[in-house]
Amino acid sequence: GLAQAYIISEQFIGDDSVCLVLGDNIFHGHGLAETLQEAAARTEGATVFGYYVTDPERYGVVEFNADGQAISIEEKPRQPKSNLAIPGLYVFSGDVVDIAKGLKPGPRGELEITDVQSAYFESGTLSMERMGRGIAWLDTGTPESLLEASQFIHAIEKRQGMKIACLEEISVHEGFVSAEQALKNLELLPSGPYRNYCEQAIREHK
Repeated sequence: GLAQAYIISEQFIGDDSVCLVLGDNIFHGHGLAETLQEAAARTEGATVFGYYVTDPERYGVVEFNADGQAISIEEKPRQPKSNLAIPGLYVFSGDVVDIAKGLKPGPRGELEITDVQSAYFESGTLSMERMGRGIAWLDTGTPESLLEASQFIHAIEKRQGMKIACLEEISVHEGFVSAEQALKNLELLPSGPYRNYCEQAIREHK
């Protein structure tokens, strides 16, 4: 199950906060990076995100108070208490490893991520951040939804002239590598539109 990922990654996580994103979920929008950085900076507790949907009965749903504290979590409720679904994006403090180790397999025989959320909820340390209207959440778990996500990404990139989630560009922008080192790394890529874009973006950043 998803919660087992924390046990497998124990040495990597250490005492740090950790973010888990489901592989078939795509998030894009203004302010998303800052929202995640704020959540990761919290030294204790967990942060889940609420995203407005018209069909909350299909998702895990969070109800929260005026202070942003979650007061109930329900998985695929018949009568949802809110329209805020929990997407596949979670930020937990470093004690998530110990929490995961203390779980028992659920009905599917797996360590469930919902049980991790419930542990933080019961301790009163689960917070919810509402994703604004400018953030898109795309689930690509079916062929149709994958096509829709591809069309969305294509339209945004074509209109803005910028790549979404270009790791080479991000690494320079965030200071993980120097522009000079990034350009040197690009020499390993074959010539083509992607390399040309990266080289231009990195040179403009310099």
